[in-house]
Amino acid sequence: MERFKWLPQSLLGGGQDQEEDLLGEFDDGSCSLSPLQRLYGFAASLIVGLAFMLLSLIVFYKPIKFAIMFTFGNILAVGSTAFLIGPVQQARMMLDPVRIFATAVYVGSVILALLCALWIHSKVLTLIAMISEICALVWYSLSYVPFARRMVSELLISCCDTEI
Repeated sequence: MERFKWLPQSLLGGGQDQEEDLLGEFDDGSCSLSPLQRLYGFAASLIVGLAFMLLSLIVFYKPIKFAIMFTFGNILAVGSTAFLIGPVQQARMMLDPVRIFATAVYVGSVILALLCALWIHSKVLTLIAMISEICALVWYSLSYVPFARRMVSELLISCCDTEI
């Protein structure tokens, strides 16, 4: 039991001058949140984002409302990791050469979906933008898993190969 006494102190930020974040980098004191508060922020943002995405299915027959709710939930869920690693590190990881194209397509499709829903008010264009947003999010998420994009690409090529 005594070996677990350090756990609450380390989660609350006590007992160390420089706290190490989840990626192993030292925090320079620019973040005023404790590690426990970061975990709470991450969990809350992720849960609210997922709730918005699930609740958007209720208004699926109204593509404009669906796009707004789904995109807002999507942004909250993707942005929730900023609580864990910090917004600067999140931006660095998103702009990594490995995933810069996936990030650009994802951000572009989010903007396009919101423009189609809020400004153009076109249900067809909004649905097309939402489909591209979902595909871009999947492709962006796969960039964090080693060799996942290559495996998915090879799988799609083998499934769509029409040679008989």
